[in-house]
Amino acid sequence: MVRSLSSAQMESASTTVPSIVVYVTVPNREAGKKLAGSIISEKLAACVNIVPGVESVYWWEGKVQSDAEELLIIKTRESLLDALTEHVKANHEYDVPEVIALPIKGGNLKYLEWLKNSTREN
Repeated sequence: MVRSLSSAQMESASTTVPSIVVYVTVPNREAGKKLAGSIISEKLAACVNIVPGVESVYWWEGKVQSDAEELLIIKTRESLLDALTEHVKANHEYDVPEVIALPIKGGNLKYLEWLKNSTREN
């Protein structure tokens, strides 16, 4: 079966880039604002949302832990994931910071164009 791309899909392919949402947890607001600011300053992402009030329950050093954290929701190009991951690792106080990427499969074309234009190429 042959499928043809819709005009919106063809336009999207030429004006946007493969994009992702990345989750990173931080211990508090101050750490979140500092990390978010450095990510944006380096043009590693177009936008970082800081979500307060996250309770994380996880396995660490042989036992169940529970901590209040904040969640960074980072929107960026897929091609910047490695650079973003290295930036987080170098600027995060955790030994093993969470960096989890999810693909953006679609959305507001104007927003995705803005994301592309607000980030560096590599």
